Amino acid sequence: MSVAVNSVVGVGVSTQNQNHNVFVYGSLLADEVVRALLNRVPPSSPATLSDYHRFKIKGRVYPAILPVQSKKVTGRENSENFRAYAYVWSNPNDPDLYGEWDFEALKP
Repeated sequence: MSVAVNSVVGVGVSTQNQNHNVFVYGSLLADEVVRALLNRVPPSSPATLSDYHRFKIKGRVYPAILPVQSKKVTGRENSENFRAYAYVWSNPNDPDLYGEWDFEALKP
């Protein structure tokens, strides 16, 4: 499934008593991480975000995404609406961003 993103750049989103469609692309792909945060694993489906790239971040286990033409980020999303929220890194010139983050490399 292809996803359109409402960017959430460098700010929190108030979700009090609201449900939001989210596209996850990093450590939240791991059910055990989601379960630790939410005490449950909500249903989700595979999804692809076109024209974005998933970067490694120096010193972090989670990635950052930024718009990059002709690239794709695979992840999961929790709705069939095709529009979801995702956290997009705010500084495309951040010297700590490099390479490509790989979920499989995170697994033990």
